[in-house]
Amino acid sequence: MSSAPATTAQPRRLGQSVWALFAGLLIVVILSVVTDALFYRLGVFPPIGEYTADKPLLLATTYRAIFGVIGSYATARLAPHSPMGHALIGGCIGIVLGTLGAIATWNRNLGPHWYPVALIVLALPQSWLGARLYLRSASSKS
Repeated sequence: MSSAPATTAQPRRLGQSVWALFAGLLIVVILSVVTDALFYRLGVFPPIGEYTADKPLLLATTYRAIFGVIGSYATARLAPHSPMGHALIGGCIGIVLGTLGAIATWNRNLGPHWYPVALIVLALPQSWLGARLYLRSASSKS
């Protein structure tokens, strides 16, 4: 038996895993940036750099959580194996990025501190939910 297929399969699966994670993150970023831009343009959010009150941030938290579920669903769907594991890794990446964002903005008086904390806290639950929804839809198709 030749070991060539096993060695070529590993890099391909790793590439598929990286792509699944990147695609999910890209979906979340694009949806968030487009929605943010729309709400800035409509005057729902104050100008960039100004203090943002609770209500607009509650709206932003809500749609970011929904976008996180969508991105995690995509990650799970594109994963070559372990869809839940891939989605949860994406959630861990979200925790890291959210933490970096919180650190960068904490003392800039741009809004209440609950907002960046909420984004960090919601990263894993939304990732789990996106993968769970994918797994449910995949099992119903079988």
